[in-house]
Amino acid sequence: MSNQKILLVEDDRNFGDVLKSYLEMHDYDIHLAVDGEEGIQAFNKDEYDLCIFDVMMPKKDGFTLAKEVREKNTEVPIIFLTAKTLKEDIIEGFKIGADDFITKPFNSEELLYRVQAILKRSGSQADLNEDVKIFEMGNFVFNYPLRQLVHNNDESNMEKLSPKEAHLLRLFAIYKNDVLPRSIALTKIWGEDNYFTARSMDVFVTKLRKYISKDENLEIVNIHGNGFRLIDRSTVAEMK
Repeated sequence: MSNQKILLVEDDRNFGDVLKSYLEMHDYDIHLAVDGEEGIQAFNKDEYDLCIFDVMMPKKDGFTLAKEVREKNTEVPIIFLTAKTLKEDIIEGFKIGADDFITKPFNSEELLYRVQAILKRSGSQADLNEDVKIFEMGNFVFNYPLRQLVHNNDESNMEKLSPKEAHLLRLFAIYKNDVLPRSIALTKIWGEDNYFTARSMDVFVTKLRKYISKDENLEIVNIHGNGFRLIDRSTVAEMK
């Protein structure tokens, strides 16, 4: 199987070279472009499994580049690198079709972790989207449309979830064993990413932890500075 190809567009050449070398060490095929014009030219010439775009760039910024990419391909995952944390910019990015945001400064390992998670979803779990209504996790069956969480197929052990609880658990189920970025959950469910919505999300995560505590194979863990991860030890080996 050929290495997965990533288009990296970053105007800081030194920083771009560091990221390119690091990702190549982990068997990714990286094409580095140094501005938006080079980026769209590269995208038009080749096929990529993932795009990583800096937001602030000369000639063509990352958002404009992403819009042009989306006109040609609505499926390829896009990660934005940004030094700005304004909620308006993040929401605009998700409206364009971003899959994730990484705020500078960050370390290469964090980028690698997110790249791996997104490529896994877009590959083996590409069809796990709006069409999926029933999810299995450990000893639980989650009926998303009915907002019912049933333990051990016992209707008497059923939790009726609130709409936001159901939305959040569905995202955890889709991202199961991968990181669910906090920014994605907040933007999709609450409509914006700020201090108050983040605290609200923490409350709902606590509730979901209580619901799934009946199964020792299930755990929602914090990924510091990133988001949360629903671990299902019945399907994967436990990872720290």
